[in-house]
Amino acid sequence: MAETGFLRDFVIIFGVAIGITFLFYHLRIAPIVGYLIAGVLLGPSVLGVAKDVASIEILAEIGVILLLFLIGVEFSLNELIAMNRKMFQVGFLQIILTTAIVALIAIGFGGSIPQSLFIGLLVTMSSTVIVMKVLSDRGEMDSPQGRLTSVILILQDLSVVVIVLLMPVLVGTSSFSVPEILLNVFMVFAFMVLVIIASRSIVPFVLNRVVQTHSRELFLISIVLICFGTAYVTSLVGLSLALGAFIAGLIISESEYGHQAFSEILPLKDIFSILFFVSIGMLLDISIVLRDPWMILAAVAAILAIKFTAGMFVPVIVGYPLRIGALVGISLAQIGEFSFVLSKEGLINGLISSYQYQVFLASAIITMVLTPFMIKGSGKISEYIELLPLPHNIKLGRSNEEKTERTNITNHVIVVGFGLNGKNVSKVLIKSNIPFIVLELNPETVRVEKKRGISIIYGDATKESVLAHINIKTARSVVIAISDASATRRIVQLARRLNPSVYIIARTRYTNEINPLYSLGANDVIPEEFETSIEIISRVLHHYFIPANEIERHIGDVRKDGYDMLRNRQEKYDVFPDLKRHLPDIEIETFRIMDGSQIAGNTLVEVGFRRKYGVTVLAVQRGKETITNPSGDIKLMAKDILILMGNRESIAGVSSLLI
Repeated sequence: MAETGFLRDFVIIFGVAIGITFLFYHLRIAPIVGYLIAGVLLGPSVLGVAKDVASIEILAEIGVILLLFLIGVEFSLNELIAMNRKMFQVGFLQIILTTAIVALIAIGFGGSIPQSLFIGLLVTMSSTVIVMKVLSDRGEMDSPQGRLTSVILILQDLSVVVIVLLMPVLVGTSSFSVPEILLNVFMVFAFMVLVIIASRSIVPFVLNRVVQTHSRELFLISIVLICFGTAYVTSLVGLSLALGAFIAGLIISESEYGHQAFSEILPLKDIFSILFFVSIGMLLDISIVLRDPWMILAAVAAILAIKFTAGMFVPVIVGYPLRIGALVGISLAQIGEFSFVLSKEGLINGLISSYQYQVFLASAIITMVLTPFMIKGSGKISEYIELLPLPHNIKLGRSNEEKTERTNITNHVIVVGFGLNGKNVSKVLIKSNIPFIVLELNPETVRVEKKRGISIIYGDATKESVLAHINIKTARSVVIAISDASATRRIVQLARRLNPSVYIIARTRYTNEINPLYSLGANDVIPEEFETSIEIISRVLHHYFIPANEIERHIGDVRKDGYDMLRNRQEKYDVFPDLKRHLPDIEIETFRIMDGSQIAGNTLVEVGFRRKYGVTVLAVQRGKETITNPSGDIKLMAKDILILMGNRESIAGVSSLLI
């Protein structure tokens, strides 16, 4: 019957997990929160549906091993190499500052140094699973706050391994000393080196023989054996099972079979997570929460306040604007999933009491539940933070940057963001001899690109004073090439207010952002997901050797029909509203007559723009001279720029003459 009871609990867990995942998908909340709540409800202290506490703890232990194993498999040295020095500083400072603040508070309440340090480390961890999902859903992974938050989360996850290494030292409170810490760390790393060296010769040999059998089952079993076998061996020498699992994952990730191993294990990843988080929720004793609700709420408030403050001011200290710091602080304000791993180890080793463990579990679950809602409202919260009476240079993020001088540039393009899109736009502007200036929030990028001669300055384009420094009132165009949807909307609104005639082009990841940006004043909005579909169409047609001019015609039709469908034209801000209202299909385009063009040397009458193609030549630009309303006998020359007016089909038809 014991086996049947365990199976019954197992079935219930996954049955509830299906409902939770379905519900939280529609609520757009990370399912991990639901798994924790489900665990609390199913646990012995509430409904008592799952009663086999011993089996529950086994599931939790297996979940810990598998989660650390997956971290090892997913770990990439290339990700760390790609991080710049400034981001490393932010990550390490956040971990150190948060740990120190919490540890000092714990010491003030009578905790020992090892115990207080351990509690500080518990609170420092943030939820990689929840935060990454929310930022990804919001399209903010490539934004400044998204990049900073990702770096901090990666460093926090890696620090779990270091904390597990230090656990034996923290437990031995009577001999707590720096030399002993260093000795233990050295011994552990020496053991890791021996294991890795042995595995580099044994594991590839074994996996190579396994792969030759072409059996997926045998390969998967071998991977699982390496995971649990390494964890077991490390436990025999006094180290934790979780540390052994991480080493096993690292061994496999560094082998030539790492990608295959990851693909085989990936389908099981969610199952491992469900088992772990539901089992953690089951361990919560709800009677303690009901007995001391104010203690739980006070702990939640303290955690959110400390983590938000530390997460906000660390980016500001290294030079980022206050707004970015506030967004990062909000994203990191919760307790992370690996804190559960550490808390379980701390409870086993006597670093925290059962009561403290229960208070921590309840507080952590509440902070994780609140996280999606806090990030959703982070834009408004950051605006309120900016109203605080703080020094101007802190709000703008120039505490460690050279003072931005007001530029005298006019008739220029303002490029916001120097990611891939910003770089490509800048390259074309340089080749076209068009004056431009780039605004970028990554201080390291600004330093590097300035040395390369790029006209780039450090600044937050959501600030009126920053746009004033780069003469927004005399700018001809603004290109917003960032991934932060909230910041893009603010920049469009501000730029339109400061310069009603400036031409604003905004990039967005999703089509549902098109109408809001047009209503705020954007002239053109480029949705990446729509343009990606056009590129796919182009490449498919090229593969089937469809003529290039027919491909251009198809793409023109798709763009015309697609953008008409995606946006409400009545909401689009237009510089020439009357012209568009009376001539809705009109287009004005400029073309350069290339060397060798068939029309070079002919007059406008001989070419027959209006007679043959239905296109009107509004002006001809020749060098620095612009000939407006040109007569029919004017002779066209190579390098002339023609300004043409007509419908899209007519202009597309005449464009082939100019090549």
